[in-house]
Amino acid sequence: MIAENAQALLPQDLISLSGVLKVCDMETVVLGAHLRRATIDSEIVGESIFCNIETDFSFRGRFTIPADWCVIGCLQHTTKASGCNGTPVSSGTAFTILPNGISEFVFGAGSHVVLMLVPLRQIQLKFARLVHPDVEIPARMLALFSLSSTQQGTTLSAHYEKVHQHLIHDQRSVRSDPVIEKEIDMLLENHLLAGLSAQADDRPQCSRGRRAHYQIVQRAEQYMRGNMRRVIYLDELCAAAGVSERALRYAFDDLLGLSPNRYLSMLRLCTAFRALSVADASRRSVKSVALSCGLWDLSRFADHYRHTFGELPRDTLMRAPPGEFTSSLGAHEMACG
Repeated sequence: MIAENAQALLPQDLISLSGVLKVCDMETVVLGAHLRRATIDSEIVGESIFCNIETDFSFRGRFTIPADWCVIGCLQHTTKASGCNGTPVSSGTAFTILPNGISEFVFGAGSHVVLMLVPLRQIQLKFARLVHPDVEIPARMLALFSLSSTQQGTTLSAHYEKVHQHLIHDQRSVRSDPVIEKEIDMLLENHLLAGLSAQADDRPQCSRGRRAHYQIVQRAEQYMRGNMRRVIYLDELCAAAGVSERALRYAFDDLLGLSPNRYLSMLRLCTAFRALSVADASRRSVKSVALSCGLWDLSRFADHYRHTFGELPRDTLMRAPPGEFTSSLGAHEMACG
């Protein structure tokens, strides 16, 4: 179903976005301390999944794609705070994510992205027809590229805008499947052509300093996730990242706009939200989830949780798991992290 007021931002559950996208395992960390809003509109067409996402808050996410899927898309609008795997991205950047481990991103407040999950074999077949059946897909060439300076880029941007308008305004009942599937085929072809024809200046670059900051944040976050149950001190994060406290703080501020300790607090809170969203209320309690995330002060945890997600932890626990209320991929309206 399509939201009645497409311009209004509605409560959404980006932490359970994998319930919408189905094939991806998605984790997000909200980079703020109070309830935010977003819209998520999605639609299944054949074997592919279209998705339109708009948010009014900053968040960091990471996800994995199964070996037989890939993701293509375009950032219709974003801010300078956004990045993908450490590389800064801007509005009008297209991306191709092939199944190759964990992908990470940061979206600034006010970001809008249109994406499509498509079976990998469709991309491979289309690439084979356009280039050569014996040539492997050049993942680095297609990873990130701007749509602003070439005819192929302009054409592709128009295709993504058409997808956006379809998801927001059109009713599925007035569109025939063959027409939509033809649009998908054209979108795939134009996406590959634009990516392959993009020049060096059209590809976002990651400076040496930014790459170093990204690696510092990765090492520190890995330590956080591995020691979530206990108190984590700043000097431990410095040791794990292999840098001084000043360098650690600077890296987190540069990439995420938060201090390491603040990010750790939001990581604990969002991990608890994710756990509560999928937990069986007859087998797990709010207390057990909180303690597993290192949230020892239960009263304070409940207050911060309600301030951030707009509901008490128990309310989240008692809701049906995402898989039960996202079986139909129209538009999905949930409580947001």
